[in-house]
Parts: sequence; structure tokens; C-alpha cells
Amino acid sequence: MKFIEITENGSHTTIMGEDKINLEHMDRCPVPEAKPWLRPLLIGFGWLCVALGAIGAITPGLPTTVFLIVAAWAFARSSKRFHDWLYGHKYFGPVVSNWDNHRIIPKKAKIFAVSMMSLSLAIVVLFIAETWMLPLIMAAVMLPAAIYILTRASEIPQPELVRVRVKD
Repeated sequence: MKFIEITENGSHTTIMGEDKINLEHMDRCPVPEAKPWLRPLLIGFGWLCVALGAIGAITPGLPTTVFLIVAAWAFARSSKRFHDWLYGHKYFGPVVSNWDNHRIIPKKAKIFAVSMMSLSLAIVVLFIAETWMLPLIMAAVMLPAAIYILTRASEIPQPELVRVRVKD
């Protein structure tokens, strides 16, 4: 699989080749590198998020992508080496770079996220809440999150083909 980024002037660069990701254009986050005293904390936080993301990859109910995105942010502020490792990782790299480049949430993740929100709201309504206040607050918080999740793209957009008529 090969992904190419086309700029406004028509030139293009390879974002992801067959076996590696071009890291030069990554991390468009406007947050600057952290102060030296904060870097070890961000590295530790980033690795905690990577660990939680790895656990989430095999555990139902625990998200993966969110933790990896936070880890990418933490590493971008603290360690170029760990940041490049995460983007170049065989399994985690495509997830993070797809979000970074295209704001993609896979269809499977969308279904899972909205299903878990609905299930948790149903459990609160049926077994926990004594009044309607708690379910209303939960619904008010989860509905915008669900709308945001469902309105993100599920696949990498294909470049539009332009037909040019050539006179013989």
C-alpha cells in the first residue's frame, strides 16, 4: 500500500511506502517542545499511554487509538526518538498517522465506541440512576462525542481523478 500527499501546487510526496512511513511531514501539532524538566514526565506518560493502547488492542472495552494519539502528542513534546518509533511501528504507526493526516476513525472503532456509550447509558438508566438527572447529564456529554465520532471519515480519501481532453 502506498499513500501520496498532493500539495496545492500539484507536487507530491510519498507519505507511506510499502514498508515505512515518511516522518518528515508528521506532527503538525502547534504545541512546542516541553521544558527540560517536563520531558521525563511526558516520556513516562507517553509510555503509559502506549501500554494502555496495547492492552486496549486485545481487551474489549478499552480504546486503543485515543491512547496512541495522546502518546504521539507526549512523545512529540519530549522525545523525537520515541515519536519516530511510534509512527514507524508496524501496528501502531498506521493508526496514528491516519488520524494525524486524515482524521480517520475506522468504522469498527466507530461502531464499538457508540455501542459502548449506548450500553453504559442503558446500564445507568436501568440499574444505577434513581432520578433522570444522571442519565440526562451522561446523554448530554456522550451525544456530542458520538456525533463527532460518527462524522469523521472511515477511510483514506482517494484523490479525485481529473479527465483531460486532449486534441489529436
